[in-house]
Amino acid sequence: MNSIFLAIIAFIIFLSGYHIYGRLIAKLFKIDPEHKTPAHTNYDGRDYIPARHWMVLFGHHFASIAGAGPILGPVIAVIIWGWGPAILWIFLGSIFIGGVHDFSSLLVSVREQGRSIAHVAETALSHKARIFFSIFLWFTLVLVIAVFAASAAKTLSTTPQVVIPTFGLLVVAYLVGIFTYRLNLNLFFATVIGIVLLFALILLGYYIPIYGSFRLWFFVLLGYAYLASVIPVNVLLQPRDYIASFVLFFGLVFGYIGLFITHPVIHTPVFIKWEAPQGGLWPMMFVIIACGAISGFHSLVASGTSSKQLANESDAQKIGYGSMLTEGLLATLAILAVTAGLYWKSGPSGLMYPALMKGGNWIKTFGTGYGQLIKPLFGALGMLIGITMLKTFIMTTLDSATRIARYIGDELFGEVFRLKPFRNIYFNTGVIIAFAMWLGLGSWQAIWPVFGAANQLVAALTLFVVTAWLLGRGWNIRYTIYPGIFMLITTGVALGYELVKFSIQGKFLLAGIALILLVFAVFMVLEVFRVMTKSRS
Repeated sequence: MNSIFLAIIAFIIFLSGYHIYGRLIAKLFKIDPEHKTPAHTNYDGRDYIPARHWMVLFGHHFASIAGAGPILGPVIAVIIWGWGPAILWIFLGSIFIGGVHDFSSLLVSVREQGRSIAHVAETALSHKARIFFSIFLWFTLVLVIAVFAASAAKTLSTTPQVVIPTFGLLVVAYLVGIFTYRLNLNLFFATVIGIVLLFALILLGYYIPIYGSFRLWFFVLLGYAYLASVIPVNVLLQPRDYIASFVLFFGLVFGYIGLFITHPVIHTPVFIKWEAPQGGLWPMMFVIIACGAISGFHSLVASGTSSKQLANESDAQKIGYGSMLTEGLLATLAILAVTAGLYWKSGPSGLMYPALMKGGNWIKTFGTGYGQLIKPLFGALGMLIGITMLKTFIMTTLDSATRIARYIGDELFGEVFRLKPFRNIYFNTGVIIAFAMWLGLGSWQAIWPVFGAANQLVAALTLFVVTAWLLGRGWNIRYTIYPGIFMLITTGVALGYELVKFSIQGKFLLAGIALILLVFAVFMVLEVFRVMTKSRS
C-alpha cells in the first residue's frame, strides 16, 4: 500500500471528527463565550494568566500533552502487532475517547475555577475520592518527571548536536515573551523572529556539538524544571511552548510534504499476530499506544495549566479537542515514518526497522525513518530535525508536569493535610524535584513497566469524574460514561494480566503496584456508582 493513501485518509478522518463530533461535544458542555474564565477571575500574575491569543495556548497545550508518547507508543506497537490495529485505535480512540477526555477535563476545570481534576473529584464524588486520586496523580507525575528527565539527558549525552537548539530555545522563548507581553510587539512578528532564531540554533547545533555526561544533563534538566515551574507562566512556559509548537508543527508539515514527495510504499505488515510476549493485542496495545489515542496525562495538563490560561470558553474546542486530534495526526506520522521510511525484511543497511528496534532505541528508529521521509527537503539534516522535534516534545512535558505536580501537591499536602511548607511554591517544587532525582538515578526502571496501565487508569477515572460532574447537572452522560467503561475494563484486564505475569516472574514490587492500582480503580468505581445511584433515587 502506498503511504500517501493512508495519509490522505488520516486527514479526512481527523478533519471530519473535529467538525462533526467535536462540535457535538462542545454543545453538550454548553460553551458560553460570555462566561468569565478563571484566567480573568483568578488572575494572579503567576499561574492564572490569560493567553494573548488562542494559538499561544494551543502551542503550550499541544506541546505539553504530546511528549514522547504519540511517537514511542506507535513505534513499539507496530513492530509487535502490525500497523493496521495501531492506526485504527489512533483514529477511533482520538476522536471518540481521547478528544472527549481532553476537552471535558479542560471545560470542567474551567467551570470549577481552574482546579485540578483531582480537586473536582471531591465536588463530583467525595472527599475520600479526592485524597486517593490526588496521591495517585502526584506519584504518577513525579515518575513522569523522572523518566522524561532521564530520557532527555540520555538523548543529550548521545546526540550532542541537539544541545544548542534544546537550551537555546529557552533564550528564544524568553525573548518572545518580552516582545509580546512587555514591549507589546505584534504576535506575528515576534513569532517570525522566534522561528528564525530557532532554526538558526538547529543549524548551529549541527556544526557545533556540545558534549556532556548523562548525570550533567540530568541535573541541568531538573534544575530547569524547578525554575520553569515557579516563575510566571508568561515569562517562559507560555512563549517556550508556543515557539516549541512551531517546531512540532513544521515537523508535521515537513514530514507529510516529504511523504508526498517520496510517496514510499508501506513495508511493514498490516497485521502480524494477536498474541505476543507483551500480551494480547487487546488490552495491551490500547495501553502501549496512549498519547496518540487517549492519555490520562492530558487531563492533568488540561485541568492543571491550560484551564488557568484559557482566555475565552469559545477557544476550548480548539485547545482541548483540536490538540488531541493533532496529536493523532502526529501518531499517524510516526507510524508512516517507521513503516514507509524504513524497511521490514530486506533493505539498505541501517534502515531496517526490526534491527533498529533490537536495542530498544526507539528515538533513533523514529529519527532514522523520519529523516528518510524528509531527505528530499533537508538531506543529511533530516534525522537531526526528527530527533530535535522529539526532544522538544520531551522538554515541554517535563516543565509542565513539574508545575502540575506543584498544583496537586499544594491542593493535597497544603490544603487537605494542612502541611504549611507545601503552601510555599519553592519548598513544594523542591520536594518534587528531590523525589524525581532519586527515581531518575536508579529506581524508575523498576516501576516503569506499569506506568502505561497507570496512565490509562487516570484517563478512565477522569472520564468517570466528568460523568459524575455532568450527572450532578442533569446533563447527558453517554459521551463520557461509555468511553470511561471501555477504558476501565481495558486497563483493568491489562493490570490483571501484568499482576499475574509479574507474580510468576517473581517481580513482586511490580505485582504489588499493579494490585494497588486495581484496588484503587475498584474504590473509585464504587464511588461513582454510589453517586449515580444517589442521583437516580
